[in-house]
Amino acid sequence: MSVAIIDYGSGNLHSAAKAFERAARDSGIAMKIGVTSDPDVLRRAERLVLPGVGAFRDCRTGLMAAPGLWQTLRDEAVNKGKPFLGICVGMQLMASCGLEHDITAGFGWIPGDVTPLAPRESSFKIPHMGWNTLDLARPHALLKDIPLGERGLHAYFVHSFHLDAQSSSDIIATTEHGQTVTAMVGRDNLAGTQFHPEKSQTLGLTLLANFLKWRP
Repeated sequence: MSVAIIDYGSGNLHSAAKAFERAARDSGIAMKIGVTSDPDVLRRAERLVLPGVGAFRDCRTGLMAAPGLWQTLRDEAVNKGKPFLGICVGMQLMASCGLEHDITAGFGWIPGDVTPLAPRESSFKIPHMGWNTLDLARPHALLKDIPLGERGLHAYFVHSFHLDAQSSSDIIATTEHGQTVTAMVGRDNLAGTQFHPEKSQTLGLTLLANFLKWRP
């Protein structure tokens, strides 16, 4: 069994790979973790991870520029139903479009737009950077055994935009930063986190281990 962390010129791939390796080791899961831009490796992998940092358009452009990468990702995740996890901008790319600077098309997997954060009070700084608890919108296998809510574990966020999903049924968890912020989305075999599980200590390692065991 293997996990393919997709390298398209965006994201802290080393940190993500190390976090997945630790989650697998701590959970006693025999799983090969690899960073790749090779479509053939995606086809052989059991699970797919799309990280991302920076601007929505830049990330999309980098992914589309890699020969065969986007087409293979879409086929393996959507048509073949492999477990997929998008992280930060990797999650945002699942939306219909991003509204950063201009309108940029997304994957359309989670209908909705990636919009700027707009806190109700100026005391909430943008970018939103720091540790927040998560509020559960609906149960999901990736959040199994993770204490949530006001007294729950914290996740690490660093972002200025979030995915404003059209359907509440696609929202798994939210957080608060002067407004309700989408923290996690998903449907079927697809899931995404606005926070960085690879930087979120116990919460993040538990979520990654859950992803390695997830059979949607």
